[in-house]
Amino acid sequence: MLLQNQTYNQPDSIKVKILTEIYRQYMRMKDVERTEDYVDRTIQLAQKLKLKKFSALAYYRRGLFYHGRTDYVRAEENYLKAVAEYNQIRNLDMVAGTYLNLGALYSIIPDYAKALEVNQKAIAIYEKMGNEQDMASCYTNISSIYQDLGKISQSLIYLKMALKVFLKEGENSRGVGVVYNLMGSAYLNASSDELIKMGTNVQQRLKLALENFERSLKTAEMLKDNELISTNKKSIGNVYNELGENDLALKSYQKAIQISKTSDDKSIYAECLYALGNFYEKQKDYENALVLYANCFDMAKRANLLEIKKKSVLGLSDVYEELKNYDKALAFYKEYILIKDQIFNADKEKEITRRQMQIDFGFKEKDYQFKQKITNIELQKQVLLAKQQQQALFLKQQQLALSDNEKALQRLAFLKKQVDLEIEREVQNGKFERAKLRAKYETSLRDRQINKQEQQIKFDWRVKIFLSVAITLVLLTAIIIFFNQRKTTRLNKIISTQKRKLEHLSRVKDRIFSVVSHDMRTPVNSLISFIQLLEGGAIEQEKLTRYAASLRNNLTYTSTMMENLLNWAASQMQGFNPYLESLDIHNVVLEVVKSLKDQAEQKNITLESSIAADTICKADANMLSLIMRNLISNSIKFTPKGGQISIESSEMPGYLAIKIIDTGIGLTAEQINHFNKPGFLGAGVSTLGTDKEKGTGLGLMLAELLLV
Repeated sequence: MLLQNQTYNQPDSIKVKILTEIYRQYMRMKDVERTEDYVDRTIQLAQKLKLKKFSALAYYRRGLFYHGRTDYVRAEENYLKAVAEYNQIRNLDMVAGTYLNLGALYSIIPDYAKALEVNQKAIAIYEKMGNEQDMASCYTNISSIYQDLGKISQSLIYLKMALKVFLKEGENSRGVGVVYNLMGSAYLNASSDELIKMGTNVQQRLKLALENFERSLKTAEMLKDNELISTNKKSIGNVYNELGENDLALKSYQKAIQISKTSDDKSIYAECLYALGNFYEKQKDYENALVLYANCFDMAKRANLLEIKKKSVLGLSDVYEELKNYDKALAFYKEYILIKDQIFNADKEKEITRRQMQIDFGFKEKDYQFKQKITNIELQKQVLLAKQQQQALFLKQQQLALSDNEKALQRLAFLKKQVDLEIEREVQNGKFERAKLRAKYETSLRDRQINKQEQQIKFDWRVKIFLSVAITLVLLTAIIIFFNQRKTTRLNKIISTQKRKLEHLSRVKDRIFSVVSHDMRTPVNSLISFIQLLEGGAIEQEKLTRYAASLRNNLTYTSTMMENLLNWAASQMQGFNPYLESLDIHNVVLEVVKSLKDQAEQKNITLESSIAADTICKADANMLSLIMRNLISNSIKFTPKGGQISIESSEMPGYLAIKIIDTGIGLTAEQINHFNKPGFLGAGVSTLGTDKEKGTGLGLMLAELLLV
């Protein structure tokens, strides 16, 4: 094409077509400089030949070229020129298409008011033409605007309208892929109020979002549309991030970055970098987060993507704050404020520019009218100019006559000035000498002051050393006194605690001896009386049986009391030294149940253990058996006839819980508080069972000691 352009020199429509094909090739090669050159050549020749369709097409394609390179200022400029050219040749289809592209551009900037305006203009044209497909593209743009404005439910209405049209082309059209992606974003970003308007709820939000993104991804992969693939990968990563699927989220983000890196649309690549950086920040991987945020900021800065630049700078500020690097955090936060202001000022500047254009137009119109008036009086001005020239000649003659007088006056002024300068020089010399003498005097005074200050500094230094040593000695003395006093206080606390424990043990011992002295007497006396009756031989068999049963109950009670008393005495003399070993709790509990089976059967009580075999736990076998015996005995004592006692276990983190559950009378809240209060003296305090059984009053206290 370049060779053909060199050989063909006729300035006609064929030349325009050759230039058009050349700049299209340079656009594909992404050669900005040569693209600009050949687009300008095409436009100049097309306008010269009044071939507006070629100049309009050149503006439109150059707008697309800069749009893809995220140079939105140049893209907007060329799109608007294309609209003007297409309007002149009444090509409404291309006018609407250009408005459609402008709508997408304004949405990215963002300038939502303009975006809605141009999309509405495009829709009006497409409605007249009956072009449903391009009208659906307008609906897609409008839905994206409403999403950015937070009106998700309104966005979904436009998306459904667009999808209905795009599906006529088939599931694998790009329009369908874009709509499904935006639907996924709608569900992902919707608030709870918007979800209600959309006819769904918070629980279904992520599921619906993921379904739509996967549909869009499937279409994008069929079309091999890398920009749409990377957008969907990033969006799927956002869903997995919210679901807590960190591995899947990370893979999606990395794939999105890998694909979008080669894309011309740098805004998608920057968004993917930001998404992964945000993911690492939430995972507290601040090192990777910093790298990605920095890359995102550089990309946004190069492509002039203010919104993404603002988000990445805020992310950098947050990460440095988490790392406690407050200087950098503050610096980036200041940058964030500046970018926010820049976004605001950019909008303000656009408004000012529009105003200036209106004012400029008014001035041009007035200037045109003024020029028209000037044309009418041009001849009058020429006449006046001739008169002015005559007057100027007369004045010049007068000036020549005066010039000799002025020269004489200037010479006198020069001589006077020379004398004045000589006088001033003498005065300056006198001032200089006086200044030198004063400087010497001030220097001597300053030297004396410096000597005094040096002596004062040495004296102050000695005083500081003396005070520092004195303060150090005082502090050391205070520290020694403080630690000695604290040690004394700690020893006093230990002695007080031991004293209270000894007093407590003494009271318990006295209480136990009082119980033993009282409760041992009755069964022993009963045994003596029973032996006397047996010696006499004059006792009936029925009475003998009744007395024997009564004596057995008394001796059983006495035996239990003695066993508990001996265990308590052992704990007080040498303390419990548990031997921990892995026990099958099922077997330990089974032995205790067997030993108490007869006692339970006397009251027709069902005693069962549901602890599974091979339930292993570390414990002291004797202590565990003693505790279980006392607790199950209490359950039998306070369970009425025909009752039920069950033993269960449940595994908890770090320990095994054993539960003894009975259908007995239980404990009142007052009794529970009494047992649990500090300094509980339960020895000898016993309540009769459901069959008037007596207790020793030692079992519960002993179980508590063993458990502690």
